[in-house]
Amino acid sequence: MKTLLFITTLFFANLTFAQTNLNAEGFKQKITEKNTIVIDLRTPEEIVKKGKIKSAFEINWFDKNSEAVILKLDKNKNYLLYCAGGGRSGECLELMQKNNFKNVAHLQNGFDEWVKKGFEVDKKK
Repeated sequence: MKTLLFITTLFFANLTFAQTNLNAEGFKQKITEKNTIVIDLRTPEEIVKKGKIKSAFEINWFDKNSEAVILKLDKNKNYLLYCAGGGRSGECLELMQKNNFKNVAHLQNGFDEWVKKGFEVDKKK
């Protein structure tokens, strides 16, 4: 019985980990899921220059209030995070996991991978 419990725990631990670091294809697929909120953690300048994923909310990770803004979000919603290369979104992912957010994942290689794959980009006018 202990072995079965251990194996089950290991399975779900790996399943959760696999779902938190997404490649561009996995990220794109998750966007369509119900109650999913996409958050762009790049600076306004980066977004103006390169565009963003359509319908993504913008929270500048470098803003002094960004952590407070993140921590006020509904912990029961699904969140997909991204930045330019995966660093800021990885930090935000850790913050949210430590603060009991239920379902959070990030675009592991960032918006740069999204663009390289040729996925849709919303350019500001």
